[in-house]
Amino acid sequence: MKDNPKDPENLYSTWTFPKVTICFLLLISFSYISYSMKFLHPYLCTQQSQSLNFQSHFSTPQSADPNPPTSQEHKTNISHIVFGIAASADLWHHRKNYIKLWWRPDQMRGHVWLDQPVKTDPKSNHTLLPPFKISGDTSGFNYTNPKGHHSAIRISRIVSESFRLGMKNVRWFVLGDDDTVFVTENLVRVLQKYDHNQFYYIGGSSESHLQNIKFSYNMAYGGGGIAISYSLAKALEKMQDSCIQRYPDLYGSDDRLQACMAEIGVPLTREKGFHQFDVYGSLFGLLAAHPIAPLVSLHHLDVVEPIFPDMDRIHALQRLEAPTKLDSAGLAQQSICYDINRSWTISVSWGYAVQIFQGISSAREMELPLRTFLNWYKRADHTAYTFNTASVNRHACQVPFVYYLSNAFYNRTTNQTTTEYVQHQTRMPECNWKMANPSRIHKVQVHKSSDAHLWDKAPRRNCCRVFRPDSKKKGTLVIEVGVCHEDEVVKVW
Repeated sequence: MKDNPKDPENLYSTWTFPKVTICFLLLISFSYISYSMKFLHPYLCTQQSQSLNFQSHFSTPQSADPNPPTSQEHKTNISHIVFGIAASADLWHHRKNYIKLWWRPDQMRGHVWLDQPVKTDPKSNHTLLPPFKISGDTSGFNYTNPKGHHSAIRISRIVSESFRLGMKNVRWFVLGDDDTVFVTENLVRVLQKYDHNQFYYIGGSSESHLQNIKFSYNMAYGGGGIAISYSLAKALEKMQDSCIQRYPDLYGSDDRLQACMAEIGVPLTREKGFHQFDVYGSLFGLLAAHPIAPLVSLHHLDVVEPIFPDMDRIHALQRLEAPTKLDSAGLAQQSICYDINRSWTISVSWGYAVQIFQGISSAREMELPLRTFLNWYKRADHTAYTFNTASVNRHACQVPFVYYLSNAFYNRTTNQTTTEYVQHQTRMPECNWKMANPSRIHKVQVHKSSDAHLWDKAPRRNCCRVFRPDSKKKGTLVIEVGVCHEDEVVKVW
Protein backbone atom coordinates (compact mmCIF):
# COMPACT_ATOMS: atom_id res chain seq x y z
CA MET A 1 0.00 0.00 0.00
CA LYS A 2 1.36 3.45 -1.10
CA ASP A 3 2.06 6.19 1.41
CA ASN A 4 -0.21 9.21 1.26
CA PRO A 5 1.96 12.14 -0.01
CA LYS A 6 -0.29 14.64 1.73
CA ASP A 7 0.44 13.14 5.16
CA PRO A 8 2.94 15.40 7.06
CA GLU A 9 4.39 12.49 8.92
CA ASN A 10 5.23 10.65 5.74
CA LEU A 11 6.88 13.75 4.29
CA TYR A 12 9.02 14.23 7.34
CA SER A 13 10.04 10.60 7.38
CA THR A 14 11.58 10.84 3.88
CA TRP A 15 14.17 13.47 5.02
CA THR A 16 16.86 11.18 6.40
CA PHE A 17 20.10 12.45 7.91
CA PRO A 18 22.28 11.78 4.79
CA LYS A 19 19.97 13.82 2.60
CA VAL A 20 20.01 16.78 4.94
CA THR A 21 23.83 16.66 5.00
CA ILE A 22 24.09 16.74 1.18
CA CYS A 23 21.76 19.71 0.90
CA PHE A 24 23.77 21.59 3.52
CA LEU A 25 27.03 20.99 1.61
CA LEU A 26 25.48 22.17 -1.70
CA LEU A 27 24.30 25.37 -0.02
CA ILE A 28 27.81 26.11 1.25
CA SER A 29 29.35 25.43 -2.20
CA PHE A 30 26.96 27.81 -3.94
CA SER A 31 27.68 30.55 -1.43
CA TYR A 32 31.45 30.15 -1.96
CA ILE A 33 31.13 30.38 -5.78
CA SER A 34 29.01 33.54 -5.55
CA TYR A 35 31.51 35.13 -3.16
CA SER A 36 34.42 34.30 -5.52
CA MET A 37 32.69 35.84 -8.52
CA LYS A 38 32.56 39.22 -6.79
CA PHE A 39 36.36 39.30 -6.93
CA LEU A 40 36.61 37.91 -10.45
CA HIS A 41 34.03 40.26 -12.00
CA PRO A 42 36.18 43.44 -12.07
CA TYR A 43 39.08 41.49 -13.56
CA LEU A 44 36.90 40.02 -16.31
CA CYS A 45 35.44 43.44 -17.14
CA THR A 46 38.94 44.91 -17.33
CA GLN A 47 40.09 42.18 -19.69
CA GLN A 48 37.06 42.68 -21.94
CA SER A 49 37.61 46.43 -21.99
CA GLN A 50 41.29 45.96 -22.87
CA SER A 51 40.29 43.62 -25.68
CA LEU A 52 37.85 46.17 -27.11
CA ASN A 53 40.40 48.94 -26.82
CA PHE A 54 42.95 46.83 -28.65
CA GLN A 55 40.56 46.14 -31.52
CA SER A 56 39.68 49.81 -31.78
CA HIS A 57 43.34 50.81 -31.81
CA PHE A 58 44.17 48.15 -34.38
CA SER A 59 41.52 49.39 -36.85
CA THR A 60 42.50 53.05 -36.65
CA PRO A 61 44.54 54.24 -39.68
CA GLN A 62 47.98 55.66 -39.00
CA SER A 63 47.39 58.83 -41.07
CA ALA A 64 44.31 61.00 -40.94
CA ASP A 65 42.08 60.90 -44.04
CA PRO A 66 40.89 64.39 -45.06
CA ASN A 67 37.63 62.76 -46.14
CA PRO A 68 36.77 60.25 -43.38
CA PRO A 69 33.56 58.27 -43.94
CA THR A 70 30.75 58.92 -41.53
CA SER A 71 27.77 56.81 -40.64
CA GLN A 72 25.21 59.50 -41.44
CA GLU A 73 26.44 61.70 -44.28
CA HIS A 74 24.46 64.40 -45.99
CA LYS A 75 23.59 64.00 -49.64
CA THR A 76 26.29 64.85 -52.13
CA ASN A 77 26.10 68.45 -53.31
CA ILE A 78 28.10 70.61 -55.69
CA SER A 79 30.61 71.57 -52.99
CA HIS A 80 31.71 67.93 -52.72
CA ILE A 81 32.88 67.86 -56.36
CA VAL A 82 36.29 68.95 -57.67
CA PHE A 83 36.40 69.62 -61.42
CA GLY A 84 39.49 69.05 -63.53
CA ILE A 85 39.12 70.70 -66.93
CA ALA A 86 41.59 69.73 -69.65
CA ALA A 87 42.61 72.71 -71.77
CA SER A 88 45.39 73.91 -74.04
CA ALA A 89 46.82 77.38 -74.42
CA ASP A 90 46.27 77.33 -78.20
CA LEU A 91 42.49 76.92 -77.95
CA TRP A 92 41.89 78.73 -74.68
CA HIS A 93 40.94 82.09 -76.22
CA HIS A 94 37.52 80.93 -77.47
CA ARG A 95 36.89 77.71 -75.53
CA LYS A 96 36.88 79.53 -72.20
CA ASN A 97 33.46 80.85 -73.24
CA TYR A 98 32.00 77.34 -72.97
CA ILE A 99 33.21 77.07 -69.38
CA LYS A 100 31.68 80.44 -68.47
CA LEU A 101 28.27 79.05 -69.42
CA TRP A 102 28.18 76.55 -66.56
CA TRP A 103 30.89 77.51 -64.05
CA ARG A 104 29.67 79.05 -60.75
CA PRO A 105 32.73 80.46 -58.94
CA ASP A 106 30.87 80.97 -55.67
CA GLN A 107 29.68 77.35 -55.55
CA MET A 108 32.18 75.17 -57.40
CA ARG A 109 35.73 73.97 -56.87
CA GLY A 110 38.27 72.90 -59.43
CA HIS A 111 40.91 74.02 -61.90
CA VAL A 112 41.62 74.45 -65.57
CA TRP A 113 44.74 72.41 -66.31
CA LEU A 114 46.85 73.99 -69.04
CA ASP A 115 50.00 72.95 -70.88
CA GLN A 116 51.51 76.41 -70.50
CA PRO A 117 50.53 79.83 -69.11
CA VAL A 118 48.08 81.92 -71.15
CA LYS A 119 47.85 85.64 -71.64
CA THR A 120 44.86 87.13 -69.87
CA ASP A 121 42.87 90.08 -71.12
CA PRO A 122 42.75 92.75 -68.40
CA LYS A 123 39.26 93.74 -69.59
CA SER A 124 37.94 90.21 -69.15
CA ASN A 125 36.48 89.14 -65.82
CA HIS A 126 38.52 86.05 -64.94
CA THR A 127 36.64 85.52 -61.68
CA LEU A 128 33.97 83.87 -63.85
CA LEU A 129 36.41 81.04 -64.61
CA PRO A 130 38.13 78.38 -62.50
CA PRO A 131 41.70 79.13 -61.39
CA PHE A 132 44.53 77.92 -63.64
CA LYS A 133 47.00 75.15 -62.97
CA ILE A 134 49.94 74.16 -65.14
CA SER A 135 50.22 70.42 -65.52
CA GLY A 136 53.34 68.66 -64.27
CA ASP A 137 56.20 67.79 -66.61
CA THR A 138 55.50 64.55 -68.51
CA SER A 139 58.53 64.58 -70.81
CA GLY A 140 59.90 61.52 -69.00
CA PHE A 141 56.91 59.40 -70.05
CA ASN A 142 57.26 57.40 -73.24
CA TYR A 143 54.61 57.98 -75.97
CA THR A 144 54.75 55.87 -79.15
CA ASN A 145 51.33 56.24 -80.81
CA PRO A 146 51.99 57.67 -84.32
CA LYS A 147 48.54 59.33 -84.65
CA GLY A 148 48.16 60.85 -81.21
CA HIS A 149 49.81 63.57 -79.19
CA HIS A 150 52.02 63.42 -76.12
CA SER A 151 49.62 65.78 -74.29
CA ALA A 152 47.34 62.77 -73.74
CA ILE A 153 49.64 61.73 -70.88
CA ARG A 154 49.38 65.16 -69.28
CA ILE A 155 45.59 65.14 -69.47
CA SER A 156 45.27 61.59 -68.12
CA ARG A 157 47.09 62.68 -64.93
CA ILE A 158 44.67 65.51 -64.07
CA VAL A 159 42.75 63.45 -61.54
CA SER A 160 45.94 62.42 -59.72
CA GLU A 161 47.30 65.96 -59.73
CA SER A 162 43.96 67.24 -58.43
CA PHE A 163 44.03 64.64 -55.66
CA ARG A 164 47.52 65.72 -54.60
CA LEU A 165 46.26 69.24 -53.93
CA GLY A 166 44.81 67.82 -50.69
CA MET A 167 41.48 69.64 -50.87
CA LYS A 168 39.12 68.93 -47.99
CA ASN A 169 35.66 67.35 -47.99
CA VAL A 170 35.97 65.95 -51.52
CA ARG A 171 33.72 63.12 -52.65
CA TRP A 172 34.13 63.16 -56.42
CA PHE A 173 36.62 64.25 -59.06
CA VAL A 174 34.94 65.12 -62.36
CA LEU A 175 37.00 65.42 -65.54
CA GLY A 176 35.94 67.24 -68.69
CA ASP A 177 37.31 69.12 -71.69
CA ASP A 178 37.31 72.85 -72.31
CA ASP A 179 34.59 72.33 -74.97
CA THR A 180 32.32 70.46 -72.56
CA VAL A 181 29.24 72.05 -70.99
CA PHE A 182 27.89 70.44 -67.81
CA VAL A 183 24.38 70.66 -66.42
CA THR A 184 25.77 70.57 -62.90
CA GLU A 185 22.43 70.12 -61.12
CA ASN A 186 21.92 66.87 -63.03
CA LEU A 187 25.52 65.83 -62.47
CA VAL A 188 24.89 66.09 -58.73
CA ARG A 189 21.66 64.09 -59.09
CA VAL A 190 23.54 61.27 -60.79
CA LEU A 191 26.39 61.18 -58.26
CA GLN A 192 23.96 61.16 -55.33
CA LYS A 193 23.03 57.62 -56.33
CA TYR A 194 26.51 56.30 -55.60
CA ASP A 195 28.65 55.85 -52.49
CA HIS A 196 31.83 57.91 -52.88
CA ASN A 197 33.52 55.69 -50.27
CA GLN A 198 33.42 52.86 -52.82
CA PHE A 199 35.35 52.59 -56.09
CA TYR A 200 33.28 54.17 -58.87
CA TYR A 201 34.31 55.12 -62.41
CA ILE A 202 31.31 56.76 -64.10
CA GLY A 203 30.76 58.11 -67.60
CA GLY A 204 29.45 57.33 -71.06
CA SER A 205 30.56 55.56 -74.22
CA SER A 206 30.83 57.00 -77.72
CA GLU A 207 27.79 57.26 -79.98
CA SER A 208 29.92 55.63 -82.68
CA HIS A 209 30.14 51.85 -82.62
CA LEU A 210 33.41 52.05 -84.56
CA GLN A 211 34.91 54.41 -81.98
CA ASN A 212 34.05 51.99 -79.19
CA ILE A 213 35.50 49.08 -81.15
CA LYS A 214 38.70 51.04 -81.83
CA PHE A 215 39.14 52.08 -78.22
CA SER A 216 36.90 50.24 -75.75
CA TYR A 217 33.29 49.81 -74.74
CA ASN A 218 34.63 49.68 -71.18
CA MET A 219 36.01 53.22 -71.43
CA ALA A 220 34.42 56.46 -70.24
CA TYR A 221 34.99 59.05 -72.96
CA GLY A 222 36.69 62.03 -71.38
CA GLY A 223 35.03 64.82 -73.33
CA GLY A 224 31.61 63.67 -72.19
CA GLY A 225 32.81 63.81 -68.59
CA ILE A 226 34.24 61.23 -66.21
CA ALA A 227 33.35 61.02 -62.51
CA ILE A 228 35.78 59.22 -60.17
CA SER A 229 34.96 58.65 -56.51
CA TYR A 230 37.40 59.95 -53.89
CA SER A 231 38.32 56.43 -52.75
CA LEU A 232 39.12 55.34 -56.29
CA ALA A 233 41.12 58.51 -56.98
CA LYS A 234 43.16 57.76 -53.88
CA ALA A 235 43.98 54.27 -55.18
CA LEU A 236 44.64 55.58 -58.69
CA GLU A 237 47.05 58.28 -57.54
CA LYS A 238 49.32 55.68 -55.95
CA MET A 239 49.80 53.66 -59.13
CA GLN A 240 48.91 55.85 -62.12
CA ASP A 241 52.39 56.99 -63.11
CA SER A 242 53.75 53.47 -63.19
CA CYS A 243 50.58 52.35 -64.98
CA ILE A 244 51.01 55.00 -67.69
CA GLN A 245 54.54 53.74 -68.35
CA ARG A 246 53.08 50.34 -69.26
CA TYR A 247 50.89 51.76 -72.06
CA PRO A 248 53.04 54.02 -74.28
CA ASP A 249 51.19 52.94 -77.44
CA LEU A 250 47.69 54.07 -76.43
CA TYR A 251 46.16 57.03 -78.25
CA GLY A 252 44.42 59.31 -75.77
CA SER A 253 44.05 60.25 -72.13
CA ASP A 254 40.77 58.45 -71.50
CA ASP A 255 42.00 55.07 -72.77
CA ARG A 256 45.09 55.40 -70.55
CA LEU A 257 42.80 56.11 -67.62
CA GLN A 258 40.67 53.08 -68.45
CA ALA A 259 43.76 50.87 -68.69
CA CYS A 260 44.63 51.81 -65.11
CA MET A 261 41.04 51.16 -64.02
CA ALA A 262 41.34 47.69 -65.53
CA GLU A 263 44.46 47.06 -63.46
CA ILE A 264 42.66 48.19 -60.30
CA GLY A 265 39.71 46.03 -61.36
CA VAL A 266 37.01 48.73 -61.58
CA PRO A 267 34.50 48.55 -64.46
CA LEU A 268 32.77 51.47 -66.13
CA THR A 269 29.44 52.49 -64.61
CA ARG A 270 27.50 53.89 -67.57
CA GLU A 271 25.17 56.85 -67.27
CA LYS A 272 23.19 57.80 -70.38
CA GLY A 273 23.27 61.53 -69.68
CA PHE A 274 27.04 61.88 -70.28
CA HIS A 275 27.31 62.78 -73.98
CA GLN A 276 30.55 62.46 -75.89
CA PHE A 277 28.73 63.41 -79.12
CA ASP A 278 31.09 61.74 -81.55
CA VAL A 279 28.94 63.03 -84.42
CA TYR A 280 28.86 65.77 -87.02
CA GLY A 281 25.99 67.95 -88.13
CA SER A 282 22.90 68.78 -86.08
CA LEU A 283 22.25 67.47 -82.56
CA PHE A 284 18.51 68.08 -83.00
CA GLY A 285 17.60 64.42 -83.43
CA LEU A 286 19.52 63.42 -80.29
CA LEU A 287 18.19 66.22 -78.06
CA ALA A 288 14.61 65.96 -79.32
CA ALA A 289 14.50 62.26 -78.35
CA HIS A 290 16.81 62.26 -75.34
CA PRO A 291 17.10 59.02 -73.33
CA ILE A 292 15.02 58.78 -70.15
CA ALA A 293 17.93 59.99 -68.03
CA PRO A 294 19.08 63.39 -66.72
CA LEU A 295 21.02 65.46 -69.25
CA VAL A 296 24.49 65.80 -67.70
CA SER A 297 26.92 66.99 -70.37
CA LEU A 298 27.37 68.13 -73.98
CA HIS A 299 30.71 67.73 -75.77
CA HIS A 300 32.32 68.50 -79.15
CA LEU A 301 30.48 71.79 -79.30
CA ASP A 302 33.11 73.15 -81.71
CA VAL A 303 32.35 70.32 -84.14
CA VAL A 304 28.55 70.15 -84.23
CA GLU A 305 26.18 72.85 -85.43
CA PRO A 306 24.65 75.32 -82.92
CA ILE A 307 21.79 73.62 -81.08
CA PHE A 308 19.39 76.41 -82.13
CA PRO A 309 19.30 77.58 -85.76
CA ASP A 310 20.36 81.04 -86.90
CA MET A 311 22.51 81.61 -83.80
CA ASP A 312 26.17 81.21 -82.92
CA ARG A 313 27.17 78.33 -80.63
CA ILE A 314 27.55 80.31 -77.40
CA HIS A 315 24.26 82.23 -77.72
CA ALA A 316 22.45 79.04 -78.67
CA LEU A 317 23.66 77.32 -75.50
CA GLN A 318 22.76 80.39 -73.42
CA ARG A 319 19.13 79.90 -74.43
CA LEU A 320 19.06 76.72 -72.33
CA GLU A 321 19.87 78.69 -69.17
CA ALA A 322 16.28 79.77 -68.48
CA PRO A 323 14.68 76.29 -68.59
CA THR A 324 17.68 74.87 -66.69
CA LYS A 325 17.08 77.31 -63.84
CA LEU A 326 13.35 76.54 -63.83
CA ASP A 327 13.54 72.75 -63.94
CA SER A 328 16.97 71.25 -64.61
CA ALA A 329 15.72 67.72 -63.92
CA GLY A 330 13.26 67.96 -66.82
CA LEU A 331 15.62 69.53 -69.35
CA ALA A 332 15.33 67.90 -72.80
CA GLN A 333 13.06 65.15 -71.47
CA GLN A 334 10.77 63.81 -74.17
CA SER A 335 7.00 63.47 -73.81
CA ILE A 336 4.72 61.99 -76.47
CA CYS A 337 1.00 62.65 -76.97
CA TYR A 338 -1.70 62.89 -79.63
CA ASP A 339 -4.20 65.40 -80.92
CA ILE A 340 -6.71 62.79 -82.02
CA ASN A 341 -9.19 65.28 -83.53
CA ARG A 342 -6.56 66.54 -85.95
CA SER A 343 -4.63 63.23 -86.28
CA TRP A 344 -1.35 64.70 -85.05
CA THR A 345 1.47 63.09 -83.13
CA ILE A 346 3.32 65.52 -80.85
CA SER A 347 6.77 65.14 -79.30
CA VAL A 348 7.91 67.60 -76.62
CA SER A 349 11.59 67.89 -75.69
CA TRP A 350 10.97 70.09 -72.67
CA GLY A 351 13.02 73.28 -72.65
CA TYR A 352 14.33 72.68 -76.16
CA ALA A 353 11.86 71.93 -78.96
CA VAL A 354 8.43 70.60 -79.95
CA GLN A 355 7.64 68.56 -83.07
CA ILE A 356 4.22 68.06 -84.67
CA PHE A 357 3.86 65.12 -87.05
CA GLN A 358 0.89 64.64 -89.31
CA GLY A 359 -0.64 61.22 -88.79
CA ILE A 360 -0.49 58.90 -85.81
CA SER A 361 2.84 57.26 -84.94
CA SER A 362 3.51 54.88 -82.05
CA ALA A 363 5.58 55.81 -79.01
CA ARG A 364 8.03 53.12 -80.07
CA GLU A 365 8.69 55.04 -83.28
CA MET A 366 8.75 58.46 -81.67
CA GLU A 367 11.41 57.63 -79.11
CA LEU A 368 13.94 56.97 -81.89
CA PRO A 369 16.25 59.95 -82.65
CA LEU A 370 15.94 61.29 -86.18
CA ARG A 371 19.26 61.04 -88.03
CA THR A 372 19.94 64.76 -88.31
CA PHE A 373 23.60 63.97 -87.58
CA LEU A 374 26.44 62.05 -89.24
CA ASN A 375 28.70 59.38 -87.77
CA TRP A 376 32.17 60.30 -86.55
CA TYR A 377 33.39 58.09 -89.39
CA LYS A 378 31.63 59.89 -92.23
CA ARG A 379 31.55 56.87 -94.52
CA ALA A 380 29.72 54.79 -91.92
CA ASP A 381 25.95 54.40 -92.27
CA HIS A 382 23.22 54.30 -89.63
CA THR A 383 24.18 50.76 -88.57
CA ALA A 384 27.36 52.15 -87.01
CA TYR A 385 25.63 53.84 -84.06
CA THR A 386 25.33 52.32 -80.59
CA PHE A 387 21.57 52.99 -80.53
CA ASN A 388 18.57 52.79 -82.87
CA THR A 389 17.77 55.77 -85.09
CA ALA A 390 15.06 56.84 -87.53
CA SER A 391 15.49 58.15 -91.04
CA VAL A 392 14.66 61.78 -91.86
CA ASN A 393 13.87 60.80 -95.45
CA ARG A 394 10.19 60.21 -94.85
CA HIS A 395 7.07 60.77 -96.90
CA ALA A 396 6.52 64.48 -97.57
CA CYS A 397 3.55 64.52 -95.18
CA GLN A 398 5.62 62.97 -92.35
CA VAL A 399 8.27 65.66 -92.17
CA PRO A 400 7.80 67.23 -88.70
CA PHE A 401 6.89 70.84 -88.06
CA VAL A 402 9.54 72.03 -85.59
CA TYR A 403 9.11 74.67 -82.87
CA TYR A 404 12.14 75.90 -80.95
CA LEU A 405 12.22 77.34 -77.44
CA SER A 406 11.68 81.11 -77.41
CA ASN A 407 10.72 81.86 -73.80
CA ALA A 408 10.57 80.23 -70.36
CA PHE A 409 9.13 81.57 -67.11
CA TYR A 410 7.41 80.61 -63.87
CA ASN A 411 3.67 81.26 -63.63
CA ARG A 412 2.79 82.07 -60.02
CA THR A 413 -0.93 81.84 -60.75
CA THR A 414 -0.80 78.20 -61.87
CA ASN A 415 2.34 77.29 -59.85
CA GLN A 416 3.79 75.85 -63.04
CA THR A 417 6.53 76.62 -65.50
CA THR A 418 5.53 77.90 -68.91
CA THR A 419 7.74 77.38 -71.93
CA GLU A 420 6.95 78.79 -75.36
CA TYR A 421 8.16 77.47 -78.69
CA VAL A 422 7.92 79.23 -82.06
CA GLN A 423 7.75 77.63 -85.46
CA HIS A 424 11.02 77.32 -87.30
CA GLN A 425 10.52 79.12 -90.58
CA THR A 426 11.55 76.70 -93.26
CA ARG A 427 9.98 75.58 -96.48
CA MET A 428 7.92 72.43 -95.95
CA PRO A 429 7.21 69.90 -98.72
CA GLU A 430 3.71 69.84 -100.13
CA CYS A 431 1.38 67.31 -98.52
CA ASN A 432 -1.86 66.08 -100.07
CA TRP A 433 -3.20 64.29 -97.00
CA LYS A 434 -6.70 65.41 -96.14
CA MET A 435 -6.15 66.42 -92.53
CA ALA A 436 -5.44 69.52 -90.50
CA ASN A 437 -2.20 71.27 -91.45
CA PRO A 438 0.14 72.19 -88.57
CA SER A 439 1.44 75.18 -90.53
CA ARG A 440 -1.41 77.18 -88.95
CA ILE A 441 0.18 76.64 -85.53
CA HIS A 442 2.71 79.41 -84.99
CA LYS A 443 3.40 78.86 -81.30
CA VAL A 444 3.30 75.97 -78.84
CA GLN A 445 2.84 76.71 -75.14
CA VAL A 446 3.77 74.01 -72.61
CA HIS A 447 2.75 74.08 -68.94
CA LYS A 448 4.67 71.85 -66.55
CA SER A 449 5.04 71.42 -62.79
CA SER A 450 8.66 71.21 -61.71
CA ASP A 451 9.75 67.97 -60.08
CA ALA A 452 13.16 68.21 -58.38
CA HIS A 453 12.80 64.57 -57.28
CA LEU A 454 12.06 63.22 -60.76
CA TRP A 455 15.20 61.06 -60.77
CA ASP A 456 14.74 59.77 -57.22
CA LYS A 457 12.04 57.51 -58.64
CA ALA A 458 12.12 54.71 -61.19
CA PRO A 459 12.77 56.24 -64.62
CA ARG A 460 9.63 56.92 -66.62
CA ARG A 461 8.82 59.32 -69.40
CA ASN A 462 6.42 62.13 -68.47
CA CYS A 463 3.03 62.22 -70.16
CA CYS A 464 1.66 65.16 -72.14
CA ARG A 465 -1.91 66.20 -72.85
CA VAL A 466 -3.24 68.51 -75.55
CA PHE A 467 -5.71 71.17 -74.43
CA ARG A 468 -8.75 71.96 -76.51
CA PRO A 469 -8.14 74.83 -78.94
CA ASP A 470 -8.84 78.22 -77.41
CA SER A 471 -10.58 80.62 -79.77
CA LYS A 472 -8.74 83.48 -78.07
CA LYS A 473 -5.37 81.86 -78.82
CA LYS A 474 -5.60 81.23 -82.53
CA GLY A 475 -2.44 79.76 -83.90
CA THR A 476 -1.30 78.52 -80.46
CA LEU A 477 -1.25 74.89 -79.35
CA VAL A 478 -1.42 74.48 -75.56
CA ILE A 479 0.02 71.36 -73.92
CA GLU A 480 0.44 70.16 -70.35
CA VAL A 481 3.38 67.96 -69.38
CA GLY A 482 3.59 66.11 -66.09
CA VAL A 483 3.70 62.85 -64.18
CA CYS A 484 1.51 60.22 -65.80
CA HIS A 485 -1.82 59.55 -64.14
CA GLU A 486 -2.70 56.10 -62.87
CA ASP A 487 -3.15 53.69 -65.82
CA GLU A 488 -2.20 56.45 -68.28
CA VAL A 489 -0.28 55.14 -71.28
CA VAL A 490 0.76 56.58 -74.64
CA LYS A 491 -1.40 54.55 -77.00
CA VAL A 492 -2.29 55.12 -80.63
CA TRP A 493 -6.02 54.47 -80.21
